[in-house]
Amino acid sequence: MAVRPAILFLAILLLAAQKDPRAPGPEYFASTVVPVLHKANCEGCHNGGGVAAGTRFKFPEGELSKEELTRFGLSLHTLINRADPSRSPLLDKPTQRVAHAGGRRIAPGSGDEAILRSWIDYLATNTKPADRFEIAERRGDRKPVLRRLTNTQYNNTVRDLLGDDTRIAEQFPPEDFVNGFRNQFQSQSVSPMLAESYAAGAEKLAKSAFRGGDTRGLVPCKETTAACGAAFIKDFGRKAFRRPLSDNEQARYLKLWTMGGAQMVVEGMLQSPNFLLRTENGADPAWRPYETASRLSYAIWNSMPDAELFRAAAAGELGAPEGVEKQARRMLRDPRARTTVDEFATEWLRFDSLMAAVKERASFPMYTPELAQAMTEESRKLVEHLVWENRNFMELYSADYAFVSTPLAKLYGVPAPAEEFGKVTLPAESERSGVLGQAMFLAATAKPAETSPTARGLFVREHFLCQDVPQPPPGVNANLPLNSRDKPMTNRERLGVHLANESCASCHTLIDPIGFGFEKFDAVGQRREKLKIVFTPERKEKGKPETVLLDLDTSGNIAGVANSSFRSPRELGTILAGNMQCQQCVVKQLFRYFQGRMEKAGDAAVIRRSFDDFRKSGFHFQELMVSVLRWSIFPPES
Repeated sequence: MAVRPAILFLAILLLAAQKDPRAPGPEYFASTVVPVLHKANCEGCHNGGGVAAGTRFKFPEGELSKEELTRFGLSLHTLINRADPSRSPLLDKPTQRVAHAGGRRIAPGSGDEAILRSWIDYLATNTKPADRFEIAERRGDRKPVLRRLTNTQYNNTVRDLLGDDTRIAEQFPPEDFVNGFRNQFQSQSVSPMLAESYAAGAEKLAKSAFRGGDTRGLVPCKETTAACGAAFIKDFGRKAFRRPLSDNEQARYLKLWTMGGAQMVVEGMLQSPNFLLRTENGADPAWRPYETASRLSYAIWNSMPDAELFRAAAAGELGAPEGVEKQARRMLRDPRARTTVDEFATEWLRFDSLMAAVKERASFPMYTPELAQAMTEESRKLVEHLVWENRNFMELYSADYAFVSTPLAKLYGVPAPAEEFGKVTLPAESERSGVLGQAMFLAATAKPAETSPTARGLFVREHFLCQDVPQPPPGVNANLPLNSRDKPMTNRERLGVHLANESCASCHTLIDPIGFGFEKFDAVGQRREKLKIVFTPERKEKGKPETVLLDLDTSGNIAGVANSSFRSPRELGTILAGNMQCQQCVVKQLFRYFQGRMEKAGDAAVIRRSFDDFRKSGFHFQELMVSVLRWSIFPPES
């Protein structure tokens, strides 16, 4: 049956008057726009720890409710051009109609662009410039946490508990780096191999402690009576478990005493989860002061509490921020604090990467394990100087001096120090400064025979700016074109293939330009004016090796950081030392090390207050240590 034209026209009018179920409304952002942004992986950079953390477009952290997502979507009205919505930064950036460090994330003319444009049009007509749509800051929920003793903490604890300095845990399975450190609790499972190591270690330590009698004075009485056993269990157990024992625990270990004496008690306690694990925010409020004592001791000493900390816990002095701060300052005067800071620097700066590095012998005959060790010692000495001489810690990047050995002085082309690892001034023409100019960093982030601008740039992003660079898409060919006689190229030219490939460019534009600024320093950190490429004839060819020298373009920049152009490590060091993101990154790195985890949205107030204290102190690292502990244990309201 044919439809009359008048009826068809009326139907079209009625359909046009109906509301499109997919038309933007407040709920449209969560249901339709967010999937587009996720598909484009915008949150990979635009998050609290991403390379675009300093921009106006930043995804809130954590799982968000629909209401919170809606408020976030509405807050994006600050990124639209009301006079011409089609020219809004929220649209132009991801489509790369204007320069975007992350490259093209949404194809122009696509359905995804149409969805984003619909939301922009909605914001242009339904919000005002003065509107504020904030998501309430979430505070940490202080859930109970179990943290296993690291191998270093195990060694230090049995040293302070038993007087045993054999460092037996060095024979345990090695620990992996997670979030930049080896002590992150989400990676601290106990494998069957580690459990066996704990059992064997406990047996060996207990035997050693009582070999030839109780020569270390562990048992407070000489008689083998039940009363003597009870006294020993109470005193030793409080130290081993870092809290008083319950009545049931006392009774259990007294049975062990009757079976095998103090040696069996020690062996049993060293295998107990109460020794191997430590609790934070546990369920029993009576033990909370002792948990605080352990948090302090393992943060500052990487070991168990001492007698004064146990006394302060029992007296209730650790129940207030002032008590925690008092003890922290006392503990910093102990030599064990220096060892912990050294451990922090060793892991943060990844000395292990250098010690595992291999360099081409023909190109770098001066590179030896001894020289590599000297490189890490130089970095260690700089950190030690900044922390314990109460210097501005941001000189880690900008220091115009170094602590070098004679071989390092030769490598750097500076006069040898009066004594090994003495302080020397770095001449301006060296273009070195701080850790960025040290051979440790330059060699660890290079290949066996050549430099790696990508590795160097990535290290700066991740370790010094605390920014996560998205992983490359699967299946991407990361091989660079080989150099040839007819077309020799610098690394900048060879890495151009990454920038020409859209799937690669989104990440490499964030890291390679940083690494280019280090190109005057070769794979062992030695300065060079030109790139030297040697082409060796193949066996069937005749002739001598051909050497080509290429000019180096060391202009670099940090995408997303204003006024960040530089041409040398020294210039970059000055930029980083004065950059707030870099300064805050020091706070975050110490927080991660102390807390054994990454910071979360609920930790924002702790990070903020700690950074404020750090800045007000003139960036003194000891003050930062005290502040992070104070605010982590007693989180501020805002």
